Amino acid sequence: MNIIVVGCGRVGSHLATLLSDDGHNVSVIDRRADSFAALGHDFNGTTIKGVGFDEEVLQEAGVEDCDVVAAVTSNDNTNLMVAEVARRIFGVKHVITRLYAPKREKTYTQLGIDFACGTTLVAEEIFAKIVANHGHHVETFGDYELIRFALRFDDRTATVTCGELERDYGARVVVYEHDDVTAMPKPDTVLHHGDVAMVCIDRLSLLDFNEIIRS
Repeated sequence: MNIIVVGCGRVGSHLATLLSDDGHNVSVIDRRADSFAALGHDFNGTTIKGVGFDEEVLQEAGVEDCDVVAAVTSNDNTNLMVAEVARRIFGVKHVITRLYAPKREKTYTQLGIDFACGTTLVAEEIFAKIVANHGHHVETFGDYELIRFALRFDDRTATVTCGELERDYGARVVVYEHDDVTAMPKPDTVLHHGDVAMVCIDRLSLLDFNEIIRS
């Protein structure tokens, strides 16, 4: 995927490194050029000095061909402005922001902006949200995520039950599609390679669940 990370502090640099190491094309924007040193010598993405909500800066970073924008500066207002410019002007469908003030969670949810709130493991949580886009992030409800994805197994004859997904990954299947038929599952419903499912999952479980989404 083509991903823009706005903000190259502790969280932004760690997130950009995780994404780059995972094989994605990453562009990092920060006001300060010296912030890019945190990326290390092995980072093979692009760095751009500038303001993250400036349209020309975003265009230089490749926003018009971008799959995801992650706004992770240390300022909530800046992150919100980045998200709104990316969504409304450039039509980026998947935008994620770092949120410092929990009291704003309801506002972000009403605006339809995906976010990660907290001080620990924020980079990992946002990474999980982005990588889950191998499925498709649908909505955030408090600590839970709705993810739509197609099952992929190395062995195409492999199967998994909905009960096993919930037991092993904490992912509850809400609805699924098999052979163009959509239905609500039971715990013993069997899912096959290529089936499409909508699951509800605790956001902290996303990293482990990604092995199913991306296998």
